[in-house]
Amino acid sequence: MNKPIRILIADDHTIVRQGLARLLEEKPDLKVIGEAVNGQDAVDKALKLKPDIAILDISMPRMNGIEAAKRIGKRLPKTKILILSMYSHEYYIDELLEAGVSGYLLKDSSGRDIINAIHAALRDETFLSPYISKKLIESYLSPKKNSLRTDRYKQLTNREREIFQLIAEGHTTRQIAEMLFISISTVKSHRGNIMEKLGIESPVQLVHLAIQLGLVDPDL
Repeated sequence: MNKPIRILIADDHTIVRQGLARLLEEKPDLKVIGEAVNGQDAVDKALKLKPDIAILDISMPRMNGIEAAKRIGKRLPKTKILILSMYSHEYYIDELLEAGVSGYLLKDSSGRDIINAIHAALRDETFLSPYISKKLIESYLSPKKNSLRTDRYKQLTNREREIFQLIAEGHTTRQIAEMLFISISTVKSHRGNIMEKLGIESPVQLVHLAIQLGLVDPDL
């Protein structure tokens, strides 16, 4: 008998993680070996467990799914990554595919689609929800459709993106410094660069932008 496909699920909503885990565990060839509650947790557990598949939500605290996907992909090239999101952030698709993500599905996808995406990933194929595929085609046909804010966000470095999210989540400068093991002055320097690159003038605007980009859950 072949070994089961080992899967890590990362989502900050417990009911989503548990529901997806139950769905996958019903299949004898699938085994959920870990669950993560945020992006940093997902990276840490992926490095420890080395799953065959990592299923990541985009809107997670501490580190969003996009950055987590990049870090996992860089450290664990054999681990296939699937993005499972509530919304169709079509402006991230190119970036995610360039990072080596094997699929992007909406949370209203059928269980069959998710399972098909897992098997497609292991065949080195890319699986996109029909709606995501439609949006991807539209973005190619209308390349100017993406807003200036998304273009500016893409200019941020990985560290700046990390700090951008932590600021948007309401963490203080001191808390961010302690979480990232850097000095307060370094955080302040990054914050200034972030505000300048994004063309924003206040923390409130930064939070609004993070919500618009789908990186922070507005209900938190």
